[in-house]
Amino acid sequence: MAIRYSNSLNLTFHALGDESRRKILAMISHKQRCTAGEIVHLFDVSQPTVSKHLKVLEAAGLVTRHIEGRHHIFALRADGLREADGWIRRHLAFWESSLDRLGHILDTDENDFDDGR
Repeated sequence: MAIRYSNSLNLTFHALGDESRRKILAMISHKQRCTAGEIVHLFDVSQPTVSKHLKVLEAAGLVTRHIEGRHHIFALRADGLREADGWIRRHLAFWESSLDRLGHILDTDENDFDDGR
């Protein structure tokens, strides 16, 4: 059976998969809001490169864009990571539970082995 994920979840993980985009998110988070120009200057990359990264972040629903005159201002979307957070939490709970069960099995087998000597 194929596992299907929502398109928004795929876009979120794709956006987060790039180190530059994670740094841009961290900068916006720290400053609350940033213009595209501020991001260009901080990372010392070309404007088209920053623009491309911002479009990916915006498509993933991780940032919002507000235009004031000629300035494009970006801020974090509060709910942008909610779906990814839920996915991670479900999988983390599964793996923690699986490892706990494995630890219990190993402890039980070790005790059975010790009793047999």
